[in-house]
Amino acid sequence: MAISVAGGLRPGKVIEIEHRLYQQLILGAPKVAATLWEGLDTELESYAHKLEVERQAILLRLEKQLQARQVFEAVSAQLIETVNNAIEHHLASPRLVLANTPIDETQLILLELLLAKQLDAKRIRPLIEHLSWLGRDLTNMVNSPLFRARPVQSSEVRVTDIKLVMNYIGIENLRTIIPYLCLRNWLPSDNPKLLWTTRKIWRYSIVSGIAANALAQLNAADSALVYSGALFNQLGMSVVLSLSARLFDNTWGTWLREASSSRDKEVFDAVSATEFPASAVFEQVLNHGLKFNWQLLAQLKFEHHPLTRLLKELDHSLTYRQLSQEAALVARASCYAKVLLLEEMRQIEPQEKRIMFDYYELTGQELLQLKAQNYRKLTLL
Repeated sequence: MAISVAGGLRPGKVIEIEHRLYQQLILGAPKVAATLWEGLDTELESYAHKLEVERQAILLRLEKQLQARQVFEAVSAQLIETVNNAIEHHLASPRLVLANTPIDETQLILLELLLAKQLDAKRIRPLIEHLSWLGRDLTNMVNSPLFRARPVQSSEVRVTDIKLVMNYIGIENLRTIIPYLCLRNWLPSDNPKLLWTTRKIWRYSIVSGIAANALAQLNAADSALVYSGALFNQLGMSVVLSLSARLFDNTWGTWLREASSSRDKEVFDAVSATEFPASAVFEQVLNHGLKFNWQLLAQLKFEHHPLTRLLKELDHSLTYRQLSQEAALVARASCYAKVLLLEEMRQIEPQEKRIMFDYYELTGQELLQLKAQNYRKLTLL
C-alpha cells in the first residue's frame, strides 16, 4: 500500500526536488524558454556572449603556460574568497542588505494600496509618478505595439501623462502589472554574468504568479494578495543575487584596474577570467532567500502587513498543513511552477511529480485549472 506524504513535515525527496529547481535556475545551463520580459536589452545579451568568448580565449592561452595557470588559480581563488567574505558580511544584516537594494517604502505603500478592496487612483497616481522607473515602464507598456490593438503609427502622439497611462491600462489591471514590474526592477537585470539566471528566475516567478492567481480565483480567495505573495516569494532570492553581483562587479573591477595599472599581464588575465561564484551564491540563496522575503519588508515597518505575514508564514511553517489558506495557495502555485519548469528542463521524473502534487495536496480540479492557463502572457481585464 502506498504511503501518502500529503501535508506533513516536508519529506527529503520534496526538499531535494525543490532545491533541484533552484539549482537549475542559478547554476543550470544557459538555455531558457522565451520569457515575458518585454524589451530585454539585446546589447546586454551580446555583451554576455562576448564576455564568455573572451574568458574561454584567456583560459586557452593560460593552459598553454603552466606557470600562468598557477597564477590564475591563485589570483582567482583569492578574488573569489574576497567576494564571498563581502557577501557573507552584507547578508548577515537585513538592514545592510536593504541599504544595498532598490526596495523602498514608497514601493511598499503603493503595493499596500493595490491590495485594498477598493482602489483609489488619486492616491496611487502620485506614488507612481514618484517612482520614475515605474512611470517609465508603464508608459512604455502603453505605447508598445504589443499593448495596443493596432500598430502605432509614427504620426501618432505617444501617451506620456500618468493619469492617461493608468486609464489605458485600467485601474484593476494595476494589481497585476505593478507587482510584476517591481519584481523585475529588483532582479539583477544589468549584469551580463547573470543574464541567463535572471531570465530563468523571471520565468519561474511569472509562472508562479499566474498559477497563484488561477488557484485564488478557483478557491474564492484574495487574488491580489495570493498573486503578489507568489511573486514576492522570489524577493529574497532576487536581492541575494543582485547584491552578490554588485559586490562581485565592484571587487572584480577594482582588481582589474589595479592589475592594468601595474602592467601585470598574468594577473590581469587571471582576474579577467574569474567567473562569478555562482555555487557559493546558490548556497546563500538557500540560507537567506526565504527569510529576506519578509525581513526586508519588516525593516521598512511593514511587519504587520498581510503580505509580510504571508511570506513569514511560508518561511516559518514546518508543515504544509499549518499554512493559512492564502499561504497554502502560494505554496501550491510554487509547487506547480517548479514541476512545470523542471519538466521543461527534463529534470523531473513522473513519480517525483506525483510526490510533489501529493505533498501540496493539489486536487484534480486545481490541476485542470492550472493546465488551462497561458504561462507566456499575463491576462489583463
